[in-house]
Order: sequence, then structure tokens, then C-alpha cells
Amino acid sequence: MEEMLRGGELDVLTGDYLAELTMLILGRDRMKDPERGYAKTFLRQLETGLGLAKERGVRIVANAGGLNPAGLADAVRELGEHLGVPVRVAHVEGDDLTGRDWGREGILTANAYLGGGGITACLNAGADVVVTGRVTDAALVSGAAAAHFGWGADDLDALAGAVVAGHVLECGAQATGGNYALWAEEGVDARHPGFPLAEIAPDGSSVITKHPGTGGAVTEGTVTAQLLYETAGARYPGPDVTARLDTVRLRTEGPDRVRIDGVRGEAPPPDLKVGLSRLGGWRNEVVFVLTGLDIERKAELVRGQVEDALSAAARRPAEVRWSLARTDRTDADVQEEASALLRLVVRDPEQEAVGRSVTGSAVELALASYPGFHVTAPPGKGSPYGVFHAEYVPAGEVPHVAVLPEGERVAIPAPLKTRALEPVGDPEPLGEPLPLGEPLPLGEARPLRESLPLGGTPPLRGAQRPPRTTPFGPTRTEPLGALIGARSGDKGGDANLGVWVRELPGDGGGDRRREAWEWLVQHLTEKELAQLLPEIRPLRVTRHLLPGLHAANFVIEGLLGEGVAAQARFDPQAKALGEWLRSRHMEIPERFLP
Repeated sequence: MEEMLRGGELDVLTGDYLAELTMLILGRDRMKDPERGYAKTFLRQLETGLGLAKERGVRIVANAGGLNPAGLADAVRELGEHLGVPVRVAHVEGDDLTGRDWGREGILTANAYLGGGGITACLNAGADVVVTGRVTDAALVSGAAAAHFGWGADDLDALAGAVVAGHVLECGAQATGGNYALWAEEGVDARHPGFPLAEIAPDGSSVITKHPGTGGAVTEGTVTAQLLYETAGARYPGPDVTARLDTVRLRTEGPDRVRIDGVRGEAPPPDLKVGLSRLGGWRNEVVFVLTGLDIERKAELVRGQVEDALSAAARRPAEVRWSLARTDRTDADVQEEASALLRLVVRDPEQEAVGRSVTGSAVELALASYPGFHVTAPPGKGSPYGVFHAEYVPAGEVPHVAVLPEGERVAIPAPLKTRALEPVGDPEPLGEPLPLGEPLPLGEARPLRESLPLGGTPPLRGAQRPPRTTPFGPTRTEPLGALIGARSGDKGGDANLGVWVRELPGDGGGDRRREAWEWLVQHLTEKELAQLLPEIRPLRVTRHLLPGLHAANFVIEGLLGEGVAAQARFDPQAKALGEWLRSRHMEIPERFLP
């Protein structure tokens, strides 16, 4: 916060403190103390930031209120008095629907994703600081922009433009080179990337940039990566507007300046998303280290020993999962590089079932199992895990309330005009179609039911295929990352994987890049993605195309089980799924390669 306030000019400083996992953590905090439930980090940042913001005329909007925005608002007022900084504080509430009957036991949090109307009302009433509970991440920006420019509910294109800008800003340095797939190739200084900011115009268009002298970079690539992050199809729904991502246009205006314009908006859907979190049970984990020769046989031995012990226990865990990561390599110079990791994860509604029976079965084998037996850490007693689930309720049933600095309560009405979400039709080709065979129907969802046998390995790719000639010319087997960037993430139990064709050297007019995107459309289909990433073969995969960004977005349903808090897989938020895809080999036309 202090870095942003001191680094350059700002009108409004927004802060996004909430994620699906955060809500579960705050829910557990509230169980211990009903006065808690908000992000305490925000208060610590205000100790140095509040006076600076007041001095520089910068207003602060943050969703750090979590489950207790009124409590955080009071705490900000107390801090202002302590610091001698007069501050007008307002907050937004109404998102907390925990008291409703959701037909499930053990609900810790139930929060509707509100729009920016409450934020707009608070800023219009002269608030210096606005804290909210669960609003959409982008609403922090669109609500502030609507207050600044006086937009109404019918200014859909302007609101959509601000929502897109808000989506770019919401994950901080991910828009300025952080977590950026192409950072090394493009020479981005990623050691300490600056935070992004948006210069928003009255029509909702914006320029994404950052403070002068800060690290990282703002490029069309960094902005594209964030636009694809945790989105799905061309329609990006929100409580105030549905933004059409297929209308987004990016243009470089100078160093670290990317303009976003052309965004069209549609009426929002009639329902609001509600995020539910609950305690799902208890989990425990043991990671066995297998070193040197006979890795598979060592894994088979210890797995059989532990399974025997679990079966003999008074209660076998409800879920037992094993995975073997072959991190070892032949004739390694370093012991760690000669070792593979065998991971055991157990889950059960009762802590007892994942405690002593698991830890005992692992520890007691220390002198009676495979040669070189050891584990990465001593097994614990087990820990609780959470589950995230989404529901939808009519927007009119959710009490969206702005509590102004003097305490006046203002009800924010639900949108009068709504539009149910529908798939967007096939985009027009960017150029003349090439005779590569019949492409897949665009945006079609299809179940992929192929699966690997237990212990099987995917077919070898790449080096086994000789070069051949296609309508695009000769091909060469290379990692897919030679052509594309990627960014991936989570939405509940689903994974989102966005890819885009990178800018090609010497392609001043962009013709080769457009052709490369056409090639990608026909070759990186749902079925081909499942061949490249065998783990997703049993799952339902949907592809969405965004030709204006030379991009495609894949939604992989159920890959993350019951969400990040359940820690269902090695990478529980699918953050590295895109990097896995970029490392896989395909036959790529040479004219598209560096």
C-alpha cells in the first residue's frame, strides 16, 4: 500500500484481499471470535498508508471486510483516531447469507458476490475509505469508476470496460510480469514487479500501466495473460454487467502502457453467485522418499505394507490416494536428484481415522521396509480441510446495503434489466480458412471418458514423430511453449487454462500470428488437450475461443475435486497446469517458431 501511495499519482487505491480459501480461513477465525472475520493485514498496512492517502487525496476501496465489514470499518475509525488522521469510513454489507438453509450441514460461510453499486454510493457520500465484504473482485474498480464518472445502470459498455480493467488489476503483479509464462524470453524484470494501475476514461476504456521506475513490465502479453485468468467463455458475467471478452482490443501505446478498448457490455444475469464453504473433514499426508534403483518395486512394497496396516485398523480412512512422482534421474550427482516421491493422502470425516492409524503405519515401518526408508516430514495428527461450493440466488433476494460515513443505510436495488447467459456463437475466422480438415465446433463441451490404466504412462510424443509437411509448411517437434503463453488457475473444483499465441518475431502486420492462431484452433482441441495432459482424460472439458486476443480458454470440470481448500491434487489450484501444457511437445509449423 505504501509503495503504491508513494510511487505516483492515484485517485483511488483498491485492494483485493479475498479468495475462496480466504473465506474459509476467515470463517474459522469467526468461529473462535465473532468480532473477527476480516483481513487484519489491511489494518497493518493502514498504519503507514492511512495518513499518506489522506495527505495525497487518495481514496481507498478494499474488500478486506471479509465476513465482518462493519467490524473492520469500526477498526479503521479507531486507527484513524489513534493516528490523528480524520477519516470518513463507510462500508458495504448484505452479502452474508450464512443464516439461510442451504441443505448442507456445517456451512461456515455463505456469501453472495455483490456488484459495485454499494461502493459507488459510499464514495458519492464522501467516504475516504470504503470496506466491503464479498463483492466481485472487479467491482472494486468498476464501483469506483462509476462514482467518478457518474455512470448509471444503463451505461453497460462503460461498466464493462471498467470491469475488464478491474479484472486485470485484481491479482496485482500478475498483470506486470509476475507469474508470466514469457518473462524469460521477453526479458521482463520479475524480481520485484510493480503493481498495475488503470487510467480509466469516461467511456470505460483504459490504459494499464504502472508507476515509473518500478520493476516488471506491462505488455500486451502480460495483460492478455491476466484477462484469461480464471475466466471461461466470451461472456464474463458479473452482478452489474456481462462483459464481452470477445470484444476486447489491446494496443501498445508506449513502454509499459497498454490500451484496452472496444469492450461491449450486456445486461447482467438475473442471479448472483453465492460461495459456500464448509469443513469437509480431516486429512493427513505422508511423503515417502524412494532413492536410487528399483523405484517402482520400492513403491509397491511400502504401499502394500501401509495398505495392510490401514486395513487392519479399527477404521480405515474413507479416502486413500497414492501418487508416485518420478523426480529421480539416472546416475545423479546429487542424492536428492536420485530420489522419487511417493505421496499418500488420506481423508475422512473423523480425525481419528486419519491420525494414529496413518502416522503409526508410516513411522513403524522405518526399520522394516525398503532400503533407504525416510519421509519428508514427521507425520502429524491430521488437519481439517475445507470444501467450496457455488450456488445461485435471484439478485433481488440479496440485501445489498451501503452504510454511509454518518451511518445512513442505503439499499442498492438489483438491476432492472437482466439477460440469461447464453453461449456465444462461433467467431468468424481471422483470415481465409486453410484446408486442414474439419475443425471442432467452437465452444462445444464434450465429455472425455478415456483413461489410463493404473500405473500406465501416456504415449511418448514429440521425438518419435519425424518432421512432415502440412498446408502451413514443414513442421518441427518442439515444446508447445515455443508458440504459446499460458496461465491457469481455479474456480471452485474446476480448473481454467488459458493459452494465447505469442507475438512472432518479424511479424509486423500480425499475419503470421493470425495464421498461427488458426492452426492452434484446429490442433489444440479438447481431445488433443486430453492427450497432452492425460490426467484430465476422464473429465469434461470445454473450449472457448477469443480470436481478438489470439487466445483459447479451456475449462476442466472437477480437476480440483472440492476446491483448493480440499487439496485434492499435487497442485491444488492448478497454478502450474499451463506450464505443464507448455512443456509438452507437438509438431508445430516451422514458420511459426523462433
